[in-house]
Amino acid sequence: MSESKYSLNTSIKYLKGVGPKKMQAFNNSSIYSVNDLLNYYPRRYLDRSTVKLIKDIKIHESVTIIGNIEVCGIRRTRKRSLFEAILSDGTGFVKLIWFNGAKYIKNLIKKNDRLAVHGKIAFFNGYQILHPDYDKIDTDIDPINTGSIVGLYPLTNEFKKVKIEHRFFRRLMKETQQYIDKIDDYYDSQFLVNEKLISLKKAIKNIHFPNSPNNLERSINRLKFDEHFFLQLLMVLRRDSLKTIHTKPYKIGGNKGKKIIDKLGFELTNAQIKVINEINNDISGESAMNRLLQGDVGSGKTIVAILTAIVAVENNMQVAIMAPTEILANQHYQSFTKILDMVQISCALIIGKQPKKERKNILTALKDGKINIIIGTHALIQKTVEFKNLGLIVVDEQHRFGVLQRGNLISKGVQPHVLVMTATPIPRTMAITYHGDMNLSIIDEMPKNRKKIITKIVDDKRLLKVYDFMKQEISSGRQCIIVYPLVEETEKSDLAAATDGFKKLKNVFKNINLGLIHGKMKKAEKDLIMSKFVNNTIHILVSTTVIEVGIDIPNASVIVIEHSERFGLTQLHQLRGRVGRGAAKSYCILVERKITQNSKKRLQVMENTSDGFIIADEDLKMRGPGKFFSTEQSGFFNYKLADMINDGELIRKARNCAQKIVDKDPKLKNHILMKERLIKDYSQYFDTIQIT
Repeated sequence: MSESKYSLNTSIKYLKGVGPKKMQAFNNSSIYSVNDLLNYYPRRYLDRSTVKLIKDIKIHESVTIIGNIEVCGIRRTRKRSLFEAILSDGTGFVKLIWFNGAKYIKNLIKKNDRLAVHGKIAFFNGYQILHPDYDKIDTDIDPINTGSIVGLYPLTNEFKKVKIEHRFFRRLMKETQQYIDKIDDYYDSQFLVNEKLISLKKAIKNIHFPNSPNNLERSINRLKFDEHFFLQLLMVLRRDSLKTIHTKPYKIGGNKGKKIIDKLGFELTNAQIKVINEINNDISGESAMNRLLQGDVGSGKTIVAILTAIVAVENNMQVAIMAPTEILANQHYQSFTKILDMVQISCALIIGKQPKKERKNILTALKDGKINIIIGTHALIQKTVEFKNLGLIVVDEQHRFGVLQRGNLISKGVQPHVLVMTATPIPRTMAITYHGDMNLSIIDEMPKNRKKIITKIVDDKRLLKVYDFMKQEISSGRQCIIVYPLVEETEKSDLAAATDGFKKLKNVFKNINLGLIHGKMKKAEKDLIMSKFVNNTIHILVSTTVIEVGIDIPNASVIVIEHSERFGLTQLHQLRGRVGRGAAKSYCILVERKITQNSKKRLQVMENTSDGFIIADEDLKMRGPGKFFSTEQSGFFNYKLADMINDGELIRKARNCAQKIVDKDPKLKNHILMKERLIKDYSQYFDTIQIT
């Protein structure tokens, strides 16, 4: 074997027992080299402090138990089939029950299997765990007697097909320990001392074979820090690189902006004025603005965007406003034109489904500079959309777009300023991570005319009273909205639920006009329904979640959210913001049909607070960061161990360290290993970074 085969890049095919089939399984799991294998961490650990004997367990306790399956099989009840297994560890028995996927589980768990089971203890004719998480383990694992800490690795279907089990993984990991001395650290010894971090060699060794819970904890802390650090390094480099992009400074204080403010008919809040000053300070400078504007539902972000757009137009630049849905793009178009017409600024709308002739005329006028402001969906990033002098980009609800989509729009201008807006309050840790390359502005004050929305949880038995209340509101000239969620695929689609609901509601509200709106309607149909609702010829709008953002009907005073337990908190908060926009007292009714402990807790947060930031923090704790972003962005966070919810202190430490390094070495010339890791993890996001 040549010397090159003893490096971290050594192929795993040289490890004992890895034949062609096993190697293919590893490759399919993105493990090609020894280095990849060393960075494939256990998913959990078994040690004497985490494993309980069955004789010591208590009801409602979350436990890990190791035992053998004594008997198992499918049991049929009147309503359904379930899979039951009896687990014994020699000190007692626990029943394991799976209600869903009984046939699937039957093929996975057999008599005499040895399992490490994780779940919450319940009691019904004896101890039981419903839908336990489990790992099939080897007979040699007994941490209670040996005192060892044993890592259990993620065994994907690829591994299971070729019979790669925990024992094989542990043997391979033992073999790779001889390579650990070849690991070079990203940080020097002084850095490690200052930040109280162990070396990378120690961290990798102890993550696989920890000799104590304390050493394991320190290893996880070090590897988590690395994951946060490299994302923060990307963000700091992006932010600092944007400062070096010189652009045309805008003159502030033009006549058109002053004229609009005089004609608004309401006073801007102190928070809006503060944010406008922050934005004006950015765009009057020589570096391109890159700012995130957070503001709760109805806090007045749109007028801030309009006034910023007017400044750009007064400086002979074009503006692009990108919204995530056609409904929201249309809503912005209506809001913008209503105000821009006062000062003769041209504005156009471009969306996916549009007559060819109309679209062609808009594209030509845009390229010639005859259109000042263009509003649209992701259709704006298409190659056919060209600008004469794009100087400002406003992206609404950024979390619904990929980072790269924003970059595609920026490339259409010459160092344009960027303002990103969101009505989804972002928890601080998420703002530092996902939006860490941006300056932050917050509108934390509601307009004086916004009344608090009364929120109530009801079960379906009280719906008739809710309907009677809605009839009273409608007789007083008000309007109502009823929303149906995206229903689980096993049942029916949100469209089917809304359509069925619409038919039933027609019988409930007999002399009242109802309208139905959903995402699969043609634009003309949607526009017709919405115009009727705006004009109060439709009294009750039945909808899918297409109305989550962008519907602004001051006369709507009641929103009823069906199956509210199926929504995340942030989405419920967005939906609630569709009412309370006028002078009338407004109500949000959360209809709960399948009550669980978690859904009850979630809905009570909605009932008790209207503060979007509190709601966002609770939502992040309950659902995790994945639910905040589109599927396209799910791979953005290159995390294996890091936890955005609970790592706030570590994230801030990583941010400070990254900033210090970039301040001293902006091209990372003296941090070659650091640069290599950054390029490996995040090179696709180097749209503004110049370090190579």
